[in-house]
Amino acid sequence: MAKKIDQEELAAKTKALQDTIYVIGGKWKLPIIYSICNGNKRFRDIERSIPGITTRMLSRNLKELEENKLITRTVSGDMSVTVEYEFTEYSKEYGNLITQMIEWGKKHHQIIVEK
Repeated sequence: MAKKIDQEELAAKTKALQDTIYVIGGKWKLPIIYSICNGNKRFRDIERSIPGITTRMLSRNLKELEENKLITRTVSGDMSVTVEYEFTEYSKEYGNLITQMIEWGKKHHQIIVEK
């Protein structure tokens, strides 16, 4: 039998789940995180790796990820400016989570297709 959770603990866990969804939710944030995780550091490389994303949406989502301390934006160079995005130490734990989500998605797709 499952352990009963008191209402305060349930409310706290629900709030934590809502915070997580707020930070990584939406259509584009996980694909962006996954793209950076796979070595795409520059804006155009990230954009090319995500079918259907617009420049505006990528820019907006990168700013939100930066505001939430999941990525850093580094500008370098004098004549030819280079902008690169990288994970913060804090966000590296998302790698395993995303891998698990991909595996779950594959299994889910197989179950749906078999119907």
